[in-house]
Amino acid sequence: MVIIEKLTDEQVNQKGIKNWPIWTKEASTFDWYYDSDEECLILEGEVDVKTDEGTYTIKAGDFVTFKKGLKCVWNVKKPIRKHYNFK
Repeated sequence: MVIIEKLTDEQVNQKGIKNWPIWTKEASTFDWYYDSDEECLILEGEVDVKTDEGTYTIKAGDFVTFKKGLKCVWNVKKPIRKHYNFK
């Protein structure tokens, strides 16, 4: 399951997102499997994430939760930069 939200600055501060590590990836396509929940805030870029439920377009400003057990294909269309946290 993929959950896409928009957070206020206050919510970003409450979660401490700016203290999370940053991950970057160039334009590319790759398979991915989540063995734990991941939350991330997309800082730059755009990616289509293809799952059994459908394809999600994720862009800068989106706060995304990827649920444990998700199998997907990432198609990074514009280089991605994100804060991330595994639960």
